[in-house]
Amino acid sequence: TETVEEPLEEDEAAKEEKEESDDEAAVEEEEEEKKPKTKKESDDPMAYIHFTAEGEVTFKSILFVPTSAPRGLFDEYGSKKSDYIKLYVRRVFITDDFHDMMPKYLNFVKGVVDSDDLPLNVSRETLQQHKLLKVIRKKLVRKTLDMIKKIADEKYNDTFWKEFGTNIKLGVIEDHSNRTRLAKLLRFQSSHHSTDITSLDQYVERMKEKQDKIYFMAGSSRKEAESSPFVERLLKKGYEVIYLTEPVDEYCIQALPEFDGKRFQNVAKEGVKFDESEKTKESREATEKEFEPLLNWMKDKALKDKIEKAVVSQRLTESPCALVASQYGWSGNMERIMKAQAYQTGKDISTNYYASQKKTFEINPRHPLIRDM
Repeated sequence: TETVEEPLEEDEAAKEEKEESDDEAAVEEEEEEKKPKTKKESDDPMAYIHFTAEGEVTFKSILFVPTSAPRGLFDEYGSKKSDYIKLYVRRVFITDDFHDMMPKYLNFVKGVVDSDDLPLNVSRETLQQHKLLKVIRKKLVRKTLDMIKKIADEKYNDTFWKEFGTNIKLGVIEDHSNRTRLAKLLRFQSSHHSTDITSLDQYVERMKEKQDKIYFMAGSSRKEAESSPFVERLLKKGYEVIYLTEPVDEYCIQALPEFDGKRFQNVAKEGVKFDESEKTKESREATEKEFEPLLNWMKDKALKDKIEKAVVSQRLTESPCALVASQYGWSGNMERIMKAQAYQTGKDISTNYYASQKKTFEINPRHPLIRDM
């Protein structure tokens, strides 16, 4: 069984950096010479790290994040080979034509790797399958995430996230082993501020007492998300709601089972509940009993075979009613995305399990339209 060495601890890494030799400086020099010379990419990098790794394999490396995303970053994503990581063996350039020297979501990272432990006189194809490359790859990923994490908050939010935020979201979806680290790098818009983005750590710090879920609402824009009937009562009660406005966002959150012990709650789905006093509970139960005939009529006659059930809503304050997805069904936003993708590919999603899940019809018992019924 292959043993993969864990990344160097921070204190060990600091010690090794102090002991870096002239050879490593030479590697850095070579990388400087090989940097792209276009005006946009010839600026100082946004962040960089150089280190020596020891253990199962010894190698030196310098990695950096460019100031802007390379052109065509997502063209042929996953199938296009990246030539940004250049491999040297014993100071001899071997190749920059590796398909998976870095995971595809880190396809913007550039750098040099130099190792004495890899075989020199073998074909590129043979070298690409070498077991030590997997060890190198794992360490490169960890060091890259450490480098990104150390970018100052202001620079990260204003620059890095605008250029490479989608890459981090894709990393959460694709890289299970580093998902927790990547989740801390995520940024989203939220109801807390009209323009600034927030991290999940910051959201958790601001959570209300006894709040045990991270609330989010997905839409095609912030305006659509924050004007949704699903967020009405949450905002009125002072809960912060994260707004997911990019197509990849909902996939990203679905890949995260939890963050800091808090589970995520899509407010467009079932499961939104609030703490209530005994008096409030009695009032709610009385209201449910009062509207039971109307709810039964909607389910069995008016909307028969179109909805799963009809219930009194706990989330609506202004809107008369809303269709709510089940925990295992698609939200309205996800359904819109999937239909658009199906249209482009010519696929029929009508028989898809998630698409076929009936929704719950929620009514607002305080709305005049509902009371008149």
